[in-house]
Amino acid sequence: MRLTRCLPLLFALFLLGATAARAGVADAPGANLDVALVTYGPGETYWERFGHDAIELRDTASGEAVSFNYGVFDFDERGFLLNFARGHMHYLMDAAPSGQDESYYRDAGRSITRQQLALTGEQAAALRDFLLWNLRPENVGYNYDYYADNCTTRVRDALDKALGGVLKAQLANRPGGMTYRQQTVRLMSAQPWLMLVLDLGLGPYADQPLDGWRESFLPMVLQRELRSVRVADAQGRTHPLLRSERELSPNRLDVPPASPPDLRLPLALAGLATAALLLAVRRYWPLGYALLGALYLLLAGLVGLVLLILWTLTTHHSAWANANLLLFSPLAFLLLPAVWHACRGLPPSRFANLALVLQLLAAMIAVLLHLLPGTVQQNQPWLLFALPCWLALAWSLRNPRRPSQGS
Repeated sequence: MRLTRCLPLLFALFLLGATAARAGVADAPGANLDVALVTYGPGETYWERFGHDAIELRDTASGEAVSFNYGVFDFDERGFLLNFARGHMHYLMDAAPSGQDESYYRDAGRSITRQQLALTGEQAAALRDFLLWNLRPENVGYNYDYYADNCTTRVRDALDKALGGVLKAQLANRPGGMTYRQQTVRLMSAQPWLMLVLDLGLGPYADQPLDGWRESFLPMVLQRELRSVRVADAQGRTHPLLRSERELSPNRLDVPPASPPDLRLPLALAGLATAALLLAVRRYWPLGYALLGALYLLLAGLVGLVLLILWTLTTHHSAWANANLLLFSPLAFLLLPAVWHACRGLPPSRFANLALVLQLLAAMIAVLLHLLPGTVQQNQPWLLFALPCWLALAWSLRNPRRPSQGS
């Protein structure tokens, strides 16, 4: 998704005004319009990792080519960060000369692939009219959603509308290759810390089985799926939607892996290492135990608080009902005094004991929920990480090391 601050309306006015001097995309007959899907490969910045795409309309008579995309946002928008945190992300449609867009992505080292589509003149004109309507000030904005309403689903839906629903009818009957979570982890694997944060924050929504239609929220998936779509001509004969496919510029960046990394073993080892370290420093360095235990509890409580806020106070529905809230909850804050008491060889208070029991019960419920038939959320990596940590903390808090007696 490209970051830009230019207003789409400016180009729309230019596009409409320029037709007074000569014919172009805005008023060309549908038979003269060449329609293509242009797909740009993933970039280096985190918001570019999912790739991008655009609909290109080219007037074969005048040679004018315009790319329409839905990936414009503005960091300087008033309240942008607050709206982002609440899940109210405002995106805009944009249009620009195709050469300008291609130059930008070519310079960035991102691949550019052009798929020419076999639309009839009537379909091409209807698509053009819809895109120009969408550029009007009252229609140009939309509320962005990572998976259900993004810059690629808007492109997909515009093409489907022009084709009379053919895309959805065919793609919805094909099984998807991965879930939202798997695609997210795969594409964000170049930034491991962000990959882990996103995986931790995704709830069961991200693990639902997808069909080809919903999985085409990604540019590269939509590009792939179009290769097998067939449409009918005026005589009812079917033919491929794609007339041609050509790579305009090769990729010069590291490409994401074909499959998502398996996080279970790394997080299980991290959980065991944390638990072993807690028990080791408890024996030989009580102050280090208190510091490490307090750090874990503080992070667990903060993660739980964020997960709770995402579920109850935002529209980030991909984070709702997250079972990881049972593993990392604000209950951890209540145990902070207990680790300092344990450092001095004191047992936890009755209040801390109650908080500890509740947290262990929550962790056991998380395990049972995962084992139940029909469970959707795939959070095994975080179960494997959190359980050793909580068990080590519970044992050390319940069995505080007595300080050595001086002679």
